Amino acid sequence: MEKRTIIAILLSIGVLYAYSFIFPPAKPVPPAGNAKQGAVSSATVAAAPQASPAASPAAPIAVPAQPAGAARDVTVNTDLYSAVFSTQGAGLKKFVLKKYKDVAGPKGQDIVLVNETAASRFNLLSDSRELGLNPTALYNVSANDLKLTNGNKGTLEFTTTTPQGVVFKKTYSFSGDAYRIELTQQVQNGGSSQVAGTLHLLQNSRVIDQKAGGGRYEVYGPSTLTDNAVKSEKLDSLLKTPVQFDKGIVWSAFADKYFMESVIADKGSIAQVRLSRPSADSNLRDIVSPSVTVAPGQSATVSYGLYYGPKDLDILKAQGSRLEEVIDYGWFAPIAKPLVVFLKFLYKYTGNYGIAIIIITCILKLVFFPLTHKSYKSMKDMQKLQPKMNELKEKYKNDRDAMNRAVMELYKTHKVNPLGGCLPMVVQIPVFFGLYRSLMYSIELRHAPFYLWITDLSAKDPYYVTPLIMGATMFIQQKMTPTNMDPVQAKMMLMLPVVFTFMFLNFPSGLVIYWLVNNVLTIAQQMYINKSITD
Repeated sequence: MEKRTIIAILLSIGVLYAYSFIFPPAKPVPPAGNAKQGAVSSATVAAAPQASPAASPAAPIAVPAQPAGAARDVTVNTDLYSAVFSTQGAGLKKFVLKKYKDVAGPKGQDIVLVNETAASRFNLLSDSRELGLNPTALYNVSANDLKLTNGNKGTLEFTTTTPQGVVFKKTYSFSGDAYRIELTQQVQNGGSSQVAGTLHLLQNSRVIDQKAGGGRYEVYGPSTLTDNAVKSEKLDSLLKTPVQFDKGIVWSAFADKYFMESVIADKGSIAQVRLSRPSADSNLRDIVSPSVTVAPGQSATVSYGLYYGPKDLDILKAQGSRLEEVIDYGWFAPIAKPLVVFLKFLYKYTGNYGIAIIIITCILKLVFFPLTHKSYKSMKDMQKLQPKMNELKEKYKNDRDAMNRAVMELYKTHKVNPLGGCLPMVVQIPVFFGLYRSLMYSIELRHAPFYLWITDLSAKDPYYVTPLIMGATMFIQQKMTPTNMDPVQAKMMLMLPVVFTFMFLNFPSGLVIYWLVNNVLTIAQQMYINKSITD
């Protein structure tokens, strides 16, 4: 029993310290062969027929004049972000979030999700070899800068013509109070022959030095909801082997711990997602449409939803398409998500996420009090039987089977369950890890102050005060816990507070506060239980 307890605790430490390494995401099978850039399998086309040509008048489409001169920028300002588009490629050149800062305090600058100067690296470039569309072609644009507030709507329409006489339009639709952007790509055949091909939407994300980037980049890389599961890729692996998905694609994103940029399918508009790293400092996401066939005088459209913004659970759920699953709560998502919702609910009344964490800790402690009481009572009973168990072990030291039978009979006589001290604790483990995941990956805690020197609950305690107090309370708790271990095992258990203290030195202070408050409540609970059992 004691050995199993030690093993269980050590395994818990391992999971807590390196969960992402213990449960790595499954690797998808790389695409077979070297398919051409525009090729889409017939099976994929059949699975996503929504991109078929739309009916239009048979009369030839008027071909607009080709844009001339140098590229220019068009800026869209909303209450939430500032976006700069270029007429070269009709791509996204810069995207800045207005509600979030890179560091806490007055020196913080707005978070920049996209910032490129080279046209070939702009986000949302459109490419189609079959239709003669060049990713960095010059476009005409329908409007100058847009300024949208209070939910006002606005659009930008970019137009260019390919050498084959195909008119290509990209229409971005914005709202002043939403992060979501709608994108429609339209192919108009102004020529005399039928054209066919696939449209490629390119996103070239710059790779950041994760070590230099700090806590924001603890989670960093592409994710895709495909075949009813979220597949995440390691950047180092993509540098060696490109990856392709082509089954039931709902969205594809590139995200760090708190922010993301994503393309969301609209009625099956994404047939394939191809991930690669053309160079060490870039990550290329190729969003491939189903094949479109357009007769002369007709047109076809492919639409997407775009989301550039925070990984806020409520905002992501509002987008639909299961976009909230980009937040990796792991196996404990069914527990972590309600805890995040409850945390935000408490914040509405407390105005302080630290206080909200303390309230949640108290509530969980109260909920599990009956189980904990039962656990400590069982451990006390086992402790009382320890002298008799030692006698039995000495008596039957040469007959293990007889000793086991005698010990079980002893348990039965005194109505003691040898697992009674462990099972109630095991029930609480999923709740703990659910809370751990919810606090670790909640953008709500980012730059959220508590009191005194703790100005950011998502960052470590700068003076290590709370981890050290946490370690001391854990040591007191360990000394108060009833045990029937031998002296060697007891000394090993007393090392746990030291191990946990070093682990928690660099943990987010919000997590340390939870563990510290939990320890204090446990000490008070043990004092009460010890007194009640003695009485």
